[in-house]
Amino acid sequence: MKQRLHQTPTLQTCKTYKALHTQTSQQAGLLNITYYTDPLCCWSWAFEPERQKLIREFKNTVAWRICMGGLLPGWKNYHDAVNSISKPLQMGPMWMHAAQLTGADIQHDIWAKDPPASSYPACIAVKTAQLQSARAGEKYFRLLQTACMAQGRNIAKLPVLLDVATLLSQDKTLEFDVEIFKNDITGPSGREAFRKDLEEVNYYGIHRFPALVIKDRSSHARLITGYREFETVEEIIRDLLIS
Repeated sequence: MKQRLHQTPTLQTCKTYKALHTQTSQQAGLLNITYYTDPLCCWSWAFEPERQKLIREFKNTVAWRICMGGLLPGWKNYHDAVNSISKPLQMGPMWMHAAQLTGADIQHDIWAKDPPASSYPACIAVKTAQLQSARAGEKYFRLLQTACMAQGRNIAKLPVLLDVATLLSQDKTLEFDVEIFKNDITGPSGREAFRKDLEEVNYYGIHRFPALVIKDRSSHARLITGYREFETVEEIIRDLLIS
């Protein structure tokens, strides 16, 4: 049974979770927010402008980290009962709906022209970029979203993932080495980092993206799932800051 926020974890589960968070739990800030997402999540792409406003608004009081959700392992046994999706062509209408509802620029026809086979390669690529720095991982994730959602590129393909890494390496504010990335993305380190993210997602029982777990200094947690507008999340954060 998957562990959820309102349940009492077992001692062994707590030990496992603590091992996953030795560094991130010590981040500075009054609140720590873990952002559970996936590069192939259209609702996460739509939420991105809201998240960036939140980052700017609470830059001195909130520490952020990104956790990859592994939305689409592959199509062989995939079935989204809520949205009645079990094959690529059925994903397009949901992306179109997300675009209409939120105003986001989403190239939904990718699911007819060049459908991604899985989101796992993209998730591993984000974790590989994070191995160099948290900022590199954050910026790589956003470039990857743009490549897929706004440009309609198939981010399940290694050449696309490498192209995005090359683009990231042009950012001179980062110490990002594209050659190290190329070596790491096909090695075990990125896959292992992603495996730990999947363990964390399973620990919380998160099945819907985007999702935010907001923790205060006392480790009291609040889970928010699904697309939300800036004002909704802002109010929750302010309530937690003064509580």
